[in-house]
Amino acid sequence: MKAVVFHDVGDIRLEDVPEPRIEAPTDAIVRLTASAICGTDLHFVRGTVSEMKPGTILGHEGVGIVEAVGEDVRNLQVGDRVVIPSTIACGNCSYCRAGYYAQCDTANPNGKEAGTAFYGGPASTGPFHGLQAEKARIPYANVGLVKLPPEISDDQAILLSDIFPTGYFGAEMAEIKDGDTVAVFGCGPVGQFAIASAKLLGAGRVFAIDQYEDRLRMAQRQGAEVIDFNREDPVETLMRLTGGIGVDRAIDAVGVDAEHSACCGHAEPDEAPPAKGENGQWKPGDAPAQALEWAVQCVAKAGTVSIIGVYPPNARTFPIGMAMNKNITMNMGNCHHRKYIPRLIEMVRAKRIEPEKILTQVKPMTDVIAAFEAFDRRENGWVKVELLPQRLDGTGGSEETLIDKAVADTFPASDPTTMQNPRSH
Repeated sequence: MKAVVFHDVGDIRLEDVPEPRIEAPTDAIVRLTASAICGTDLHFVRGTVSEMKPGTILGHEGVGIVEAVGEDVRNLQVGDRVVIPSTIACGNCSYCRAGYYAQCDTANPNGKEAGTAFYGGPASTGPFHGLQAEKARIPYANVGLVKLPPEISDDQAILLSDIFPTGYFGAEMAEIKDGDTVAVFGCGPVGQFAIASAKLLGAGRVFAIDQYEDRLRMAQRQGAEVIDFNREDPVETLMRLTGGIGVDRAIDAVGVDAEHSACCGHAEPDEAPPAKGENGQWKPGDAPAQALEWAVQCVAKAGTVSIIGVYPPNARTFPIGMAMNKNITMNMGNCHHRKYIPRLIEMVRAKRIEPEKILTQVKPMTDVIAAFEAFDRRENGWVKVELLPQRLDGTGGSEETLIDKAVADTFPASDPTTMQNPRSH
């Protein structure tokens, strides 16, 4: 079968690999009908998150059809259509039973202290082969697969695998209450869903901070107040627009690969920036967490900062003094996808939100390398890329589909002023 395989930093290939097989009684084999490219994948390709094992299949977002199940998978059958949560969990340990699926004690073969297990990640996460492939083995499938109702399309479901739950998780960790003023740093796919989720949770005002016109335009069509950090200092602007108070909640949806504005950098004039390596890249752990610094600076006293942007384990830069002196609450972590997906499926079924509006490209798997390159360059109009590993009839291949007006259309489709707080239901 065809799959996207990591070989080295900057070297990924679409190539033939062996088909997966059942290895444990709780496994299932899923034929992928949709996958996607995520910003987290770029961390691995760029090398900003290290320890990727050559030969690992990339991708952690997937929708498909169950083709085989192990003898202990008793809630699914061959032919079921499912969405695959990006993080892997056993469902039995104390963390899973408490809803902390991303901190499962069992799923990661590196041990209890190894952290989150997920598809297509570095050695420390398993590693598990990913979902940018024609088929995939799903461990703990009785927990790690969620059946889809027929009215949920693949275009909708692929956003339920990772980025919608992650954006919602970020908004929930921000402790948003009715009427709160919220700043979302980063208007990529996760940031867009953080904006939508903040409104679902009752935010009164949402500010969206980025430098790309297409992403800011998408955020503005959600009703967010947009700030281009290349044109103005985002912290000064936020303070001015909030009467000098700052925002109640801030969400960092960027992480380690934040880009820096020449006019709005974090360093003072006499402060030397962290050293770069020979290739001109920041040394691991030394890259300034620009979005996080801005979040701490702009949040009001006793406010909350939520971090869903990806940082490597060796990241060391953080404005701890300012955060402590402002009595800021910090919440962060990997999303517990399995906890949120059923809830979000019901929101989509109720037409409270149409997640597919974020899709800007739908590409056949044969175009995946070019799609990675365009997404990495942040080409105009490339916000979220869906991949089609095969036709629904299983014959392989697909014609390219371009959703021409995705950026121009309102996202989400629901009028933000009519969104109801899900906590009240």
